[in-house]
Formats: sequence, structure tokens, C-alpha cells
Amino acid sequence: MPELFAYTDGACSGNPGPGGWGALLIARDGDKVVKTRELKGGAPDTTNNRMELLAAINALEALERPSKLTVITDSAYVKGGITAWLHSWKRNNWKTSTRKPVKNEDLWRRLDEANARHDVTWKWVKGHAGHPENERADELARAGMAPYK
Repeated sequence: MPELFAYTDGACSGNPGPGGWGALLIARDGDKVVKTRELKGGAPDTTNNRMELLAAINALEALERPSKLTVITDSAYVKGGITAWLHSWKRNNWKTSTRKPVKNEDLWRRLDEANARHDVTWKWVKGHAGHPENERADELARAGMAPYK
């Protein structure tokens, strides 16, 4: 059975400003790539964090059936939110530890729902560090942003 990976990235020109998101889905059988799928999109007036979230959301929502996969992101915000902070935000009625509303609550709710349908392992990689799949996700995010610049 092939292993499934989703490499995700967001980009923004200005923050806020025009932005894009990209996701590279790869099915591997050992070292052999069996299948790839590229996704991208953007918005005219957004933030980098919203684009990072949308990359992960769209990667998970693109899967037609519940799957076991690893999502690799260069966003500490996305990885920290989904693996550490989300449970307390939900318990505190979508408030932070300082009792402020959680930013991007709409997207966090959507990511939580998409994540719950799958068996996901979340990993962080350093961005712009020569990781080929992360670099491709970045290229897709920039291409998703291009129509809005």
C-alpha cells in the first residue's frame, strides 16, 4: 500500500495583501513515486497564515476517502495550532489563553473537520531550505497568488 504525503505552503505579498496557497500530494511505494497531484489557489486580500491554513485544508479536502497520510508544512503556526493549541481553543469556546478570539477561527474549524476525517501525522520542515517538495509547494503557492498581484 503506497504511503501518502501532502506538502503544503502559503505565500503572501504584503501581509495582508494578495496571497496564494499550494499543496503537493505524493503517493510513494518505498522510494518510488506512484502518483502526484498539485493544487493551488489564492485570494486578492489575505494573510500568510490564512494561506498556510488553506493549503493544508485543501490538501485534506482533496482526498475522496478517509486516508492515512503525513502533512508536511513549513508553518509553525499550522503545525502548532493543529497539534497543540486546537484542543484548548475548542474547550475555551474559541478563545486563546489570554481570552482573545482565535484568529482565523473559520479556517481552524474547517481544518479541524478535514483533519478528523483522516489519520494524519503532522510534520514541520524549515522553509526555503532546499527541501524539493516544500520548494514545489512554495512555487504552487506563488502561482496561486499570481492572478491577484
